[in-house]
Parts: sequence; C-alpha cells; structure tokens
Amino acid sequence: MPGRAEAGGAETVPVTTGRRAAYLVVLIVLPVLLPALAIPAAWGWGVGPRDLVIAVVMYLVSIFGIAIGYHRLFTHRSFKANRPLRLALMLAGGMAVEGSVTLWAAEHRRHHKYADREGDPHSPWRYGDSGLALLRGMLHAHIGWFYTARRRSSRAHWVPDLLADPDVRRFDAAYPLVVLLSFALPAAVGGLWSMSWAGAWSAFVWGGLVRYAVVHHVTWSVNSIAHTFGERPFRTRDRSSNVRWVAMLTLGEGWHNWHHVEPACARHGVLKGQLDPSARLIRWFERAGWAHDVRWPRSGRLAGRLAARTTDPARGRVADQIADRGAGPPS
Repeated sequence: MPGRAEAGGAETVPVTTGRRAAYLVVLIVLPVLLPALAIPAAWGWGVGPRDLVIAVVMYLVSIFGIAIGYHRLFTHRSFKANRPLRLALMLAGGMAVEGSVTLWAAEHRRHHKYADREGDPHSPWRYGDSGLALLRGMLHAHIGWFYTARRRSSRAHWVPDLLADPDVRRFDAAYPLVVLLSFALPAAVGGLWSMSWAGAWSAFVWGGLVRYAVVHHVTWSVNSIAHTFGERPFRTRDRSSNVRWVAMLTLGEGWHNWHHVEPACARHGVLKGQLDPSARLIRWFERAGWAHDVRWPRSGRLAGRLAARTTDPARGRVADQIADRGAGPPS
C-alpha cells in the first residue's frame, strides 16, 4: 500500500538519512533491545519494590501524558484545559519519548484521514491481509514505519493550530531537555530514596530505560494489534477494533473502534465494562475546573453508528449497553 504521503505534496516532508538513523536507534532498536537486556538484569540482582514503584509511576505519567495530553487534548481537541494543565500534560507526554507534540499530532491526524487506506503512515494492512503479508504489516505498523518511511507528516500542513501556540513552540524547542528529564528524574528519585549511587543506577535502568521501552511497545500496540484483531461494534471505514488487554495497558486507548467513529470524543470506552481511566481523569479535571468544553459521547450518535448486523443478537446487547451507560462522562 504505497502511501499517498510518499508521493510527495504538502502533506509530507522528506526525512534525512541522519534522522532516519536516529529513528532506527531510538524508536526501533532500543525498545526491542532494552527489555531483552532487562531479563538477565532481573535474574542477576532482581527488581526491588523501590524500583517497581518508580517504574510504575513513570509508566503512568508517560501513558497518561500520551493518552490525555498528546492524543485527546492536542491532537483531537477533545477538551480545553487551563494553561497549567496544558503544560503539565505536554510535559507528561514528552516524558514518553515518542517525539515532540507537533510531530506526534501531525502523524496521528494523517493516520485518521487515511486510516487503513493509501496514505496511512502505519496500517498493518499495508502489504495484504493474509499470512506473512499481514505479519509483515503488523511489524510495519508497530515499529517498522519509523525507519522505512522516506517522508513524514508535514507539521505546517497538519498542525498549524499547534505551531501557532507559543507554549507548544517552546516545548518543541526544549524537547531534548524533556527526554533528558525522562531518564534523569527516576535516577534522581532512586538515588535520593536509597541515598546511594546503586539506587540511582537501578532506578535509571527500571524506571528510565525499561519503562521507556515498555511504554513504546504498549503505545504502538494500538497501531498494530487494535487495527488487526478485536471487536468492531460500531461502523467505521477502517479496521479499528477494541482489544481489552491493550485498553488496560494504555489506560483506555485500546477501545479503538469508537475512537475512529468520533475522534474528538474525550471518552473511548463507551460500552459497559469498557474501563477508560483516561476519560475518568479528564472528568476529574473537569470537576476541578481545570478542563472545560469536554466532548462527551451522545447516545443518539452511539446508537446511530452501531454495526448493521441485524441478525446478530449481540447488536441488541450493545444497544442496551449504550442506553445503560454509553452517553456522557464516566459515571
């Protein structure tokens, strides 16, 4: 599936060889290598409770930063936030080390326009829909596209609203420092907590390196897994699906089917049993007065986009779930 982006034009810009090499190391090689190296490390000196606490906190900050900040706030404008919250969410998203907010949002907006069609930067269906072709496509969607793409999304085309924001421009300029902070912070906390260099080093390994690798694989599983497997209760033009374990790891992002119906909706898990911690946190922000103009789902819109499988008894159950709890903010 040769993407429209690779044909040139205002939507994309060429990527230099040096930048592609950096993507290869930072976004492909290290996220694969670091978890493998962590296994003998865990076997050798183990993982203490201090390192687990630091790693889990850093994981939650990173995933919430991507899910609520980079994704729902800056990319899709699902809600508005006061300036301190915007800055905090932007910083938390940057701690995931997935790129500047403008580039992340530009790639994702292009993905939504061309989802699973020509022009999608990371569709798992790029090479076909069976056997090795699909396996190759899933690898492409998960991490391969970072290196194979000769062109990336043009920020001037896709995110002019973000480029016009002085805070976003300053954040993009300071992004290398944010990356440094993402690894220095757990090391500093571990060192001060244990009052030792050994504690700083182990926290750097687990709360910095391993956490960063796990965050990447969890995030990109939405591109690869949740566009290949899972349930699709709502009609879409693409193959976006709901995968429960992906949703749990991504704090709600794996309820991907409804998200592709209504990208600007602040809540992705709209059916009974679909826990969406990111939507709940947005609701808490709203109640505190830090967020406003939140775009919650509407029951009429939900019912209108149910997959047209009139002979499937599951359709009636989904309709009941919509009536039960689908509309509005998390209860």
